[in-house]
Amino acid sequence: MTKNTPYKPLTMPETRPDNAPAYFHVMAKPTGAICNLDCEYCFFLSKEALYPGSPFRMQDDVLEAYIQQIIESQQAPQATIAWQGGEPTLMGLDFFERTIELVEKYTRPGMQIEHTIQTNGIKLDDKWARFFKRHNFLVVLSLDGPKYMHDTYRVDKSGGGTFDRVLAAARKLQQYNVDFNILCTVHAGNADRPLEVYRFFRDEVKTDFIQFIPIVERATPELLPVANRGWGDQNLLVENEIEDLPVAKSSKRPLYTLEGSLVTHRSVKAEQWGQFMSAIFDEWVCNDVGKVFVQMFDSALGSWVGQGASLCIHRPTCGDALALEHNGDLYSCDHFVEPRYLLGNIKEDHMLAMVASDQQRKFGNDKRDTLPKYCIDCPVHFACHGGCPRNRFIQTPDGEDGLNYLCAGYKHFFTHVDPEMKLMAGLLKQGRYADEVMGILACSDDSEQEKRSPAEPSTSKSKKSRSSRRRKKQPPVSGQL
Repeated sequence: MTKNTPYKPLTMPETRPDNAPAYFHVMAKPTGAICNLDCEYCFFLSKEALYPGSPFRMQDDVLEAYIQQIIESQQAPQATIAWQGGEPTLMGLDFFERTIELVEKYTRPGMQIEHTIQTNGIKLDDKWARFFKRHNFLVVLSLDGPKYMHDTYRVDKSGGGTFDRVLAAARKLQQYNVDFNILCTVHAGNADRPLEVYRFFRDEVKTDFIQFIPIVERATPELLPVANRGWGDQNLLVENEIEDLPVAKSSKRPLYTLEGSLVTHRSVKAEQWGQFMSAIFDEWVCNDVGKVFVQMFDSALGSWVGQGASLCIHRPTCGDALALEHNGDLYSCDHFVEPRYLLGNIKEDHMLAMVASDQQRKFGNDKRDTLPKYCIDCPVHFACHGGCPRNRFIQTPDGEDGLNYLCAGYKHFFTHVDPEMKLMAGLLKQGRYADEVMGILACSDDSEQEKRSPAEPSTSKSKKSRSSRRRKKQPPVSGQL
């Protein structure tokens, strides 16, 4: 258990700030960047350099401040208690038992509290699974595809693969009927095999909710050779290899910051990303609508329906999904944990005041306000909105700054899915089910099968399929762990 530091609660602002969102999300990192794995592409390992000498364990006063402030700050009758890392399970089960006690202490009558945790799964056993089931946790499990793909970069401290242990964690969660999603990063090791990846998750892991996150590791010319070696302990930075660069003393990793226009060899290429998601979409829209939920597809459908994307990266503005470090430091976003995006500390300033601050609102609005004209004029702008600001580091064809590195991929994907998205949007607007699109498209081995009109009712879906329509809870886009 963490040190029992006396808790001195802060008072929420008497008048709710005008800029405060009704609901916002905070991803808490109780161990900071500390992890029991050394995934080569995980630049978050370098964030250790921000806190030299820290034990990297969230103490009781920070834990209670987080729980109290996130719950009381929500104007909506719901709140999400979310954990990430590093690896949050390194805190031990007692820490999370304490979390449940504090949630019960501070929850208002009628509020719905959701618990989520993103983990590599290495420490999950029967005790963890029972705990998750008892408290209705949504577990987001990191898995990058079949063994030879997953083990390309997701390695332990000795450089060995981790696939078998992660798959065992998935089976343990299934054994206890724990609600879990798969988070798959897309990188040089799996980007050319989209259907193999998707079918593995669907048919072998038997998951029904998948997040795909593109790996994009930015680097300056000076940092690129070091970054290409990987961020794990087995690829330590040579002391003073790069002058004037913050370095974690324990590992000598250089601090990753959002600078530079180059990317590592592990990064997915823009075109690869678009082709990867398009290939999976073609498989999904013919066979799995209503049965398997792919976060990006669900989010995109919201844009075609006119409700807007559920993913923050494809909404016009952002700023409502923040990151909390182990010591109480609050940052603008999980992808922006670096000094210039530090908002303050929840032991000194109330979380709500920081979320509503001019600094944070400008951070969120800059996504829209700095969008290049090339993006504004793009025919898929309504679905893309420029993507995540962290990847907007290349130039447009006419030389304007701020184009997303993944632009070509996004344009390919959103253009590719347009006909089917229009069909599904039309069905939903008629009060029908999106999965009827499979009968309309008639995507089967029988090429002679006649396609039905969108106006015709579907007769192809069974009661079983209709009953499987319950969607998994969708946490906001998180890190790439």
